[in-house]
Amino acid sequence: MWGGRFSEATDSFVAAFTASVGFDQRFARHDIEGSIAHATMLEKCGILTADEVATIVDGLQQVLREIEAGKFNWSIALEDVHMNVESRLTDIIGAVGKKLHTGRSRNDQVATDIRLWLREETDNIIALLVRLQSGLLDLADKHTDTIMPGFTHLQTAQPVSFGHHVMAWFEMLYRDTERLVDARRRINQMPLGSAALAGTTFPIDRTITAELLGFEGICQNSLDAVSDRDFAIEFTSAASILMMHMSRMSEEIILWMSAQFNFVQIPDRFCTGSSIMPQKKNPDVPELVRGKAARVFGQLMTLLSLMKSQPLAYNKDNQEDKEPLFDCVDTLTGSLLAFADMLPNITPNIDAMRDATMKGYATATDLADYLVRNGVAFRDAHEVVGNAVALGIAEGVDLSDLSLAQLQQFSDAIGDDVFDYLTLEGSLAARDHLGGTAPNQVKQAVVNGRARLKAFA
Repeated sequence: MWGGRFSEATDSFVAAFTASVGFDQRFARHDIEGSIAHATMLEKCGILTADEVATIVDGLQQVLREIEAGKFNWSIALEDVHMNVESRLTDIIGAVGKKLHTGRSRNDQVATDIRLWLREETDNIIALLVRLQSGLLDLADKHTDTIMPGFTHLQTAQPVSFGHHVMAWFEMLYRDTERLVDARRRINQMPLGSAALAGTTFPIDRTITAELLGFEGICQNSLDAVSDRDFAIEFTSAASILMMHMSRMSEEIILWMSAQFNFVQIPDRFCTGSSIMPQKKNPDVPELVRGKAARVFGQLMTLLSLMKSQPLAYNKDNQEDKEPLFDCVDTLTGSLLAFADMLPNITPNIDAMRDATMKGYATATDLADYLVRNGVAFRDAHEVVGNAVALGIAEGVDLSDLSLAQLQQFSDAIGDDVFDYLTLEGSLAARDHLGGTAPNQVKQAVVNGRARLKAFA
C-alpha cells in the first residue's frame, strides 16, 4: 500500500510487530459500514459513479458475509482490518475497489471505526446497567421494612432498612448511567472526512456521511479529529468509576456472606467451593469483580499515559489505544452481566440483620434527638446519651433494656415515652423525609427510581 516510496520490503519481524489486524479485526463490521457510507457520499458528491458505488457496496457486503461466516483469511502482511477488507474487496470486484479510499485516510477511518464500535458497546452497557438497576429496585421494594445496622467506620451506627441500603447502590449506578449517557454524546462525533490530518481536496459533504452513520455531530478540526482519543479516555474513566462502585458493593457482599456477619446468601450458581474444605461456599463472583476493578483502572492509566506526550496529529502510538479499550469494555460488560443476574437474587438473613442491629447501641442518636425535642441542647444530650451507653456497656444490655429509672438518673428530661423512640422500628420510622430510611420513604424512592430509569429506555 506504500510500495512506491520504499526501496526494500518491510522486515518480517517489523511487519508482525507493527501489525494490528490480530485485534482490530474486531472493527470489521463497523469498518465496512463506514466504507459503505463513505462510498455513498462520494457518489452523491459526484466523485464516484453510481455503478462504481453499487459494485463497491455489493463487494463490501460479500466481504462482511465472509467475515461473519468465519471464512475470511486475515493477513498480517496487510497490517490492519482496513487494508485486509480493501484488499479482499479488490480481489472480488477488481480495480474499482481501489477507488474506495478516495478522499479519506486510514487515520480518519480508524478514528471513525473506534467511535462506531464504542458507541454500540456503550449502548449495550447502558442497557445492562438499566437491567441491573431494575433488579435492585425490585429487591429494595421487598425489603423496605427489613432492618439492618447502618455502618460508619465499619462500626454499628444507626438502624437502616436493607431496602434503603440497596437504594444506595441504585444511586451509585444511576450516576454511572448518567455519565455514560453524557459520554456517548462525545463518542458520537464523526471524524471521517478529515483524511490524514488536513482534510481532502475532493468536494466531499461530511453531513451526508454523518447522517448515514447516525452521528449526531461532526468533528470540527481535522487535526484534532484524527488524533483525539478523549472519548475513549472519558469512557474508560466512567467505566473505572462504575467498577469502583461495583467493587464497593462486592466488598459488602463478601463481608455479609461471612459467618461473622451472616447477613446475606447468594445463590450457589454464583459461588464455588474448596478443593480441601468441604464446608466452604466462596463468593467468587463478587471477589472477581472486586479484583477486575483494578484491571479497568489500569486501562485508564494506560490510555492517559499513551496520549500524554503526543504532538498533533496522528501517531503510530495510537495503535496501542485499542487493546486497553477492548479489555475495559469486555471486563465491564462481563462484570455487569454477572451482577445483573446475581444481585437481584440476594437473600437477606432477616433475623441475623436484626440481631446485629441490636448490638452496638444503634439507637443512641434517637435518644439524643428525643432529648433535644424535650429542650436539652444537643451537646448536652450527646453527653447524657454517652453516659447511658457507658451504663449499658457495663450492664451488658442495650439502651432499650435499661430501666426508666436508670435512664432518668442522667436527665430529668427523659419520660416514660422514651422507649417508643428506642425501638428499631421507631428509629426507622422517625427518619421520614426525602432520602431518609423510613419504610414509606424507601417505597417512594423505589417508585421514583422506576420513573427515573425510563429516561434511559
